[in-house]
Parts: sequence; structure tokens; C-alpha cells
Amino acid sequence: MIPELGHLALVLAIATSILLVILPLVGASRGNHQLMATARPLAAAQFWLLAVSFGCLVLAFLQNDFSVQLVAEHSNTRLPWYYQITATWGNHEGSLLLWVLTLAGWTWAVALFSQSLPRELVARVLGVMGIISLCFLLFTQMTSNPFVRILPVFPYEGQDLNPLLQDVGMILHPPMLYMGYVGFAVAFAFVVAALIGGKLDSAWARWSRPWTTSAWCFLTLGIALGSWWAYYELGWGGWWFWDPVENASFMPWLLGTALMHSLAATEKRSVFKAWTILLAIATFSLSILGTFLVRSGVLTSVHSFATDPTRGLFLLVIMALLTGSALLLLFLRASSIRSDGRFDPVSRESGLLVNNVLLAAACGVVFVGTLFPLLVDVLDLGKLSVGPPYFNALFAPLTLALMAALGVGPLLRWKTDELYRLRVPLIISAVISITLGFGLTYFLLTPFYWLVALSLTLVFWVICTQIEDIRGRIRNKHHRWQALLNLPRHYQGMVLGHLGLAVTVTGIAMVSFYDIAEDVRLAEDRSTVVAGHEFRMVELYDYQGPNFSATRAVVEVYRDGRQVTVMRPEKRFYWARQMPMTQVALSPGLTRDLYVALGEPLDDGSWAVRVQYKPFIRWIWLGSIIMSIGGFIAISDPRYRLARRRRTATVTGEQHVAKT
Repeated sequence: MIPELGHLALVLAIATSILLVILPLVGASRGNHQLMATARPLAAAQFWLLAVSFGCLVLAFLQNDFSVQLVAEHSNTRLPWYYQITATWGNHEGSLLLWVLTLAGWTWAVALFSQSLPRELVARVLGVMGIISLCFLLFTQMTSNPFVRILPVFPYEGQDLNPLLQDVGMILHPPMLYMGYVGFAVAFAFVVAALIGGKLDSAWARWSRPWTTSAWCFLTLGIALGSWWAYYELGWGGWWFWDPVENASFMPWLLGTALMHSLAATEKRSVFKAWTILLAIATFSLSILGTFLVRSGVLTSVHSFATDPTRGLFLLVIMALLTGSALLLLFLRASSIRSDGRFDPVSRESGLLVNNVLLAAACGVVFVGTLFPLLVDVLDLGKLSVGPPYFNALFAPLTLALMAALGVGPLLRWKTDELYRLRVPLIISAVISITLGFGLTYFLLTPFYWLVALSLTLVFWVICTQIEDIRGRIRNKHHRWQALLNLPRHYQGMVLGHLGLAVTVTGIAMVSFYDIAEDVRLAEDRSTVVAGHEFRMVELYDYQGPNFSATRAVVEVYRDGRQVTVMRPEKRFYWARQMPMTQVALSPGLTRDLYVALGEPLDDGSWAVRVQYKPFIRWIWLGSIIMSIGGFIAISDPRYRLARRRRTATVTGEQHVAKT
């Protein structure tokens, strides 16, 4: 009965989403407060119905109900309970149900935290989100029902979860990624609601800004978790492979970053309105495109779920409907979209514009490299492979240019400024950055690489200019340390975001050029030396896991005759899937990782082993965490709450006057 209850809740959620589309939007168009008031309870009902539906699917996995096709294909009685929960979204149907549950969660969150916004706006925003929910709920029900039964005959044992997904990283990565993907639907809904209402002032930018930042933070963490999972689970030792599905999440992140900066300019100076609207539409459209790439079968990837072209066509229709409607509204309202603010070529606005152009260009590079080979294949023009050389050659210069612009932008004033005013701090920052960047690379790193020196120079450039900006803000304060701690939270978040990017770029530059990897033959009591570390295999033994058998090696690592660590890489064989897996061993550190992967047994009794030394690789993910923390700090800025309280006071005053 549990699967039937889950399916019933799913159907009721579809009915609720239909009401969420019709009643609030009709109410907003007619000024009917009773109809508009239904938006919030309908949003709550939709969320709880989908929570019940998803909970029923989780219970079906935990109870090993192999009469449910999804459970039979993706679980097993020997699978640990925490991976049985992971198996719920380790497939197309279950992950899609998680996707719509996440969307319902964002919708309910908007309903809860928009009490002070105008009724018409809230009704339209929730109505638009209801349209998105309805599209994907219909997609789930019509093509991807997770509650299909195998009756009357069903297997007594399941086929097990894909061993690649039996990892703690996959417990967190998909939910975090979906929080980011789906969260951009809020910014999209605010834009569409503003276009429908014709109120295209800067207020909608202020209201949607914290929601956009929240989605960006979750997407940043989701991408970082995916990179971390690929690093240690796939056994290759790489952190980014320019895989098309990886690119599918990276593209909305790039445009989402541009959207955050554009929203700041629109809110503060009422500029870039059309550009901001277009970015909001494009960012969410790329999120849907990422969903299409994973689930359409057009890609072969370790990250992809489905191979049914019917599902892909359905998703393309959804994307065309939502994006086309938003663009049509933008076209119809184009005459009323005017930026009120004016700014000079040297100003904070110009810096943000340069930032956005570079981010959009970087997104375009990834977009072309990802989709052009698919287009060539669809048109039957042959096979075209676009690999890392293309992306590295075009993406790296744009990233370095972005870092250069990032150092100047925060120092500029709004509306108008003069570079002459900044000549001293910019020259000092440049001298310090060049000295440290090239000096450290030349004296401490071997061999010397110009690109590493340039990258580190720009990293120090961002750090120095941020320090100068902070110094300028507290220079005239009597209590400077207190002033430093009392800097506005949105500013603290911006500083952390920029510093986090600098940390990530440092990690990328170091590991890309100074990574050492060797494939060696090791047997018991034999050793090899890599990057000044001696790796000695002292033992090999077999053991049984809950749903696999494994061979484990014990590798002792020495440096200068002193034992540094003991590493235990494994080669596993999963019985149900009849699939071998490499379980790597890591010795983590702030400035380096030691990485050992056990390969295949060789004829002479030794094993093929991949040994790697990866300098500063953890800085890649550390920078992502710092960026996300910065985003969450910015969201907590009291000015958003003060704005809500001011709006509430205004509405209350208007009601009092009306009654009088």
C-alpha cells in the first residue's frame, strides 16, 4: 500500500499545482484578494504532498519492496540502509521526484518568507512557480512514474545500486546540486511576475537577490561535491574532466554569478534592467538544459541517468515553453524597460558590466564546446570530439581576465570615478602582486611556468586590492578593529566570495602544472619513490564487505626515512552487478594529497598501482566552501529584514488610512 499512497500523493500534488497556477494568477489579474490568498496554502499543500510521495518511495527502498520496479532495479537486500536511501535518487525516476520536491520546497519557502511583499507580486511569483512545478510533475507522471509495480511476479532480490553511487559523496551531491539548479527558478519567477505585472522598477531585483544568492551557494557546494566525488571515486585522480554533464551544471553557475552581480547594480543604481532580466531567464533555462542532458540519452556519461529519447523530447518542450514564454513577455514589455541610472566609463557599474561580459563569454565557450558535438551528431555530419585542450585554451584566458577585473571593480565608486584617484593603491598592489607571484614561482617551484606565475600574480592582485578596499572603508574610523568587525554583512560576503575564488584559482594552477602521477608495479615488500615519498606495499589480503568482496593493499609511506602515513587502497567486486570497482586511498593535507589506486593483478603476482602527488588540490574545494560561506553571510544581512519591516509598516499604514 505504501507505493500506492506515494502515487496518490503525487497525483494530488499535480491537482494542487493546477490550482496554484490558476487561482493566484486569476486573482492577481482581477485584483481578487480571496483568490490571491490561496497561493500560500496551495504552495504548502503541494510541498507536503510531494514530501509524502518521496517519503513513501524511501520506505519502499528501506523495506526492500522488489515489487516496485525502481527498487528491484536499483537496490538489494545486502545494500546498507544509508545506501538504500541514496538509491532513492540514484536513478532517473527517483531523482526526478527529488527534483520536483526541491522545487516545491523553494516554492513553499517563498510563500513563507514573502509576507511583506505586495499580494499581487506574491500571487504571480507563486503562480509562475506553480507552472514550472506542473510541467515537471506531468513529466514525472507521464514518462517517469517511480511507483510502477512488477506484478504478479516480481524478483526476490534486487539488481543493486550502481557501485559508483555507493559513496557518501552521492548522499549529499544530488540534493545539493538540485537545490542550486531549482533555486534559480525563484529568480526566474520574480522576473516573469514583474514582466506580467508591468512593474519593472528595481524593487523586484531587491526581492529576488537573496533567493538568487541562496541558489548560487547551493549550486557552488553541489558542483564542489561532484568534483570531490569524481576525484576519489572514479580512480583517475582528476578533479574536473570537462564532461558534458559536469559542464551542464557549470554553465548556470557562470551565468548565475553574472546574475548576482547584475542584480546588485539593478537594485542600487537601477541599471542593466534588460540585461538582468535576460540573465535570470537564461540561467534557469540552462538549469533545465542540464536536466535535459542528464536524462535525454543524448550523452554517454558516468553522471547521466536515462537513455529514453521520449523523455528528452518532453524536456525540450518544457524548456521551449518556459523560456519562450518568458522571452515573449520580455519582447512585449521591452518599451517599458528603461534603466534610470547613468554612469561613466570609469565607475562601479562599468566594472560590473565587464565582469558580466567575461562570465557570459566563459559560459558561451562551455556551451559551444558541450553542445556543438551533439549538433554535429544530430545532423549526421560525423563525429566530433571536443576535449580539454579546447576548454583550457579558451576558458583559462577569460578566467585570468576576470581575476584582473575583479581587483579593480570593488575599488571603483558608483556612477562616476577616476582611475587617477586609485593610481597609488593600484600601483602598490600591482608591484606586490607581481613580486609575490613571480618570486614564489621562480624561487620555490620547479620547474618555472609562466602561466602559474601569472595566475598567482592575479591571485595576490585580488587579495591586495580587497585589503586596500577594506582599509579605505575603516581608515577614518576611531575604532578600526571594531569597524572591521562591523562591516556590512553583504560586503563581508562579497569579500569572502572573491577570496574564495582566489583560493580556488591557486589550487587549480598548482595541481594542473605540478601534479605528479606514475603507474608502477608493486608487490609485497616492494616499493617505489614518487615526489620524494617512498611507497612500500607491506601486505595484501582479501575480505568480504556487505555486498562485495575486496582485495586490500597496505601501503606504508616514508619521507626522509620517517613513516608519514599508512594507506589502504582496495579493488572491489560487487556481486549483484558483477562489477569491479577501485577504492582509492588518500593521505590528505593542506598543501598536498597522496593518492594511491589499486589497478589489476599482473602475471608475476604484482599489481598495477597508480601513485599520485597532488599539490594544493584541496584548495579547489576549500575555495568553493569559502565562496558559499560568503554567499550565506551576504544573505543574512539585516538590510533585507529591515526592508521587509519597512514594507510591512507601509502596508499597515495604507490599510489604516483606507479604513479611516
